[in-house]
Amino acid sequence: MKVLLIKDVYKLGHAGDVKKVADGYGRNFLLPQGLAVLATEGAIRQSEKIRSEATKKRAAMNNEMAAVAEVINGIKLGFSSKAGETGKLYGSITTQMVADSIKAKTQIDIKRQQIDMQPIRSLGSFSARVRLTVDLIPTITIIAYRDGEANPAEEAEKAQKAAAAPEVAAA
Repeated sequence: MKVLLIKDVYKLGHAGDVKKVADGYGRNFLLPQGLAVLATEGAIRQSEKIRSEATKKRAAMNNEMAAVAEVINGIKLGFSSKAGETGKLYGSITTQMVADSIKAKTQIDIKRQQIDMQPIRSLGSFSARVRLTVDLIPTITIIAYRDGEANPAEEAEKAQKAAAAPEVAAA
């Protein structure tokens, strides 16, 4: 089935694009949600108008979210968890836990659906992407560490502040 996208669709395309999609995806998701219309002759003629309007909206949204992306980009989140001898966690670190931690650390409300990651089930350092807009996708670092150990994310922040402090004093 060929459809004309009316709105940007993550991992599919931008508004104004004509895409070939599976019949079920188009009929059961894209069309009812108002994200696309069938690619008829009349609809294709309007694609340029849709594309230009969407470009303006996308630019305005990117300008709005740029400050948020700058704050979120590169933050390190530490999660304490019980783990077995092999480093496998008892439970997992989910997108909801990450969203709550971002809210607590930066006061920015992120929905769990905006976070691209698989549940974390082992100790270590992992990266995740936060989809703010189609174009703005900052990356965060998630560190899973064993209960009772020091939080590596907090220690890294302290080290950065300590390194920055002498530079400020010298200036």
